[in-house]
Amino acid sequence: MILEETFTLSNGVNIPKLGLGTWLIEDAAVTQVIRDAVKIGYRHFDTAQAYANERGVGEGLRASGIPRSDLFVTTKLAAECKTYAEAKDRIDGSLSTLGMDHIDLMLIHSPQPWSEFREGDHFYEGNLEAWRALEVAYGAGKLRAIGVSNFERMDLENLLDHGAVKPMVNQILAHVGNTPFDLIEYSRSNGMLVEAYSPVAHGAVLNNPDLAALAGRYAVSIPQLCIRYCLQLGLLPLPKTANPEHLRSNAAVDFVISDADMETLKNVKAIVDYGEAGTFPVFGKTRQIDGASGATPHGVGIQRGHIG
Repeated sequence: MILEETFTLSNGVNIPKLGLGTWLIEDAAVTQVIRDAVKIGYRHFDTAQAYANERGVGEGLRASGIPRSDLFVTTKLAAECKTYAEAKDRIDGSLSTLGMDHIDLMLIHSPQPWSEFREGDHFYEGNLEAWRALEVAYGAGKLRAIGVSNFERMDLENLLDHGAVKPMVNQILAHVGNTPFDLIEYSRSNGMLVEAYSPVAHGAVLNNPDLAALAGRYAVSIPQLCIRYCLQLGLLPLPKTANPEHLRSNAAVDFVISDADMETLKNVKAIVDYGEAGTFPVFGKTRQIDGASGATPHGVGIQRGHIG
């Protein structure tokens, strides 16, 4: 079962191959979602300072009765945080809000503040300051692993060239119709596991008749097909849902997509219209990368039944 499988990060830490994203699940509601997910078998949970639900995530995990050592928790440093002092305080703030003595993985959420996302400035010095704070916290045992989110090649090069610890993860937007293969390969070549957020394209793939037909041949849903696609590429998908039925179905992906069908999925027409979600940075500033639409980070968005 996929919920029992793990990847191994470059520092030897094991991370479950499928995680639950919590973007857009309000703090008051996320506790029950976490408890439901734990009962189903989820052990990997992804939150962020920007999501304003770290408290509820921590509460749900404590209420689950599962030992902390069996859980993997990721959070992210606010995109606007670009100084050492603020990053240090925010790391300690997340530990306090989550109610934990350590965080399994902490990421810089974006190389730019959301208001300036992909607008030219790469904030090299600010990212090095934030990265240094993560390195210090990692060395102190507060963080078991550290990484980044939404970093492009030049942003990664900045940390690789000037940081003391290499990022262990790059979490990016990756899904059928938007698979930035060059960035994925570059990240991997430098020892990073690539995580795929929004593997169901924030719902933008759900009405695609070609994907529906292909999913039908495997007797699975479009979200299951998309999640499996990411897994077969060696990515770690982070689908988001608050629906217990979808929590179960998102994890029921122990089937194999044929090589021919994987090639078809790799070449699905680039998604450039994310509907209402296109007003947010994560989906609103796309670019063409390696024949697929490469895009932006988590900002805020629209809740749907099967989001991810």
